[in-house]
Amino acid sequence: MTVETATGRTARLERTTSESSVLVELDLDGTGQSDISTSVPFYDHMLTALAKHSLIDLTVKATGDTHIDAHHTVEDVAISIGEALKTALGSKAGIRRFGEATVPLDEALANAVVDISGRPYLVHSGEPAGQEYHLIGGHFTGSLTRHVFEAITLHAQICLHMNVLGGRDPHHIVEAQFKAFARALRAAVEPDPRVDGIPSTKGAL
Repeated sequence: MTVETATGRTARLERTTSESSVLVELDLDGTGQSDISTSVPFYDHMLTALAKHSLIDLTVKATGDTHIDAHHTVEDVAISIGEALKTALGSKAGIRRFGEATVPLDEALANAVVDISGRPYLVHSGEPAGQEYHLIGGHFTGSLTRHVFEAITLHAQICLHMNVLGGRDPHHIVEAQFKAFARALRAAVEPDPRVDGIPSTKGAL
């Protein structure tokens, strides 16, 4: 894995394994522009929504052994996004640190709470029984939703509580979660003009 930083809160990462090849570029202070191609169409749709609603500029170019299963490529992209987030956040000085959002998508409703804590932790609850077995868009299995959030939180070293409050359509249930995460992440990584230094009594995150 190769990670590069540039001026500002940006990162560029390349990750290649025998199962996938991934390039991620992001800018925390962007406008939500995206260029996403993972070879898993529904995942492209979710990552485009993540960029749009977080205002993080995001480029993802990935290829992998999707002829076997989408799992490897989806996971490796999520790992790479997490690592890029961690790099772009740097020392985390001056950020708001916490973010929360509740987002509807028609009948679906999801709540996300983010802490840029330096301690990876995921609580994921509320999906209806059987959601993990749905094949969405012909490639994306419902169980991958939790796995994406697991990989991002672990590698970005953030805490995420994701709770599905309602929903019937599998597509809507997943999309509401990605949009809620995006809005909560947007708030958490934003600079806070009232914060001087690291927003922690420990002096480090």
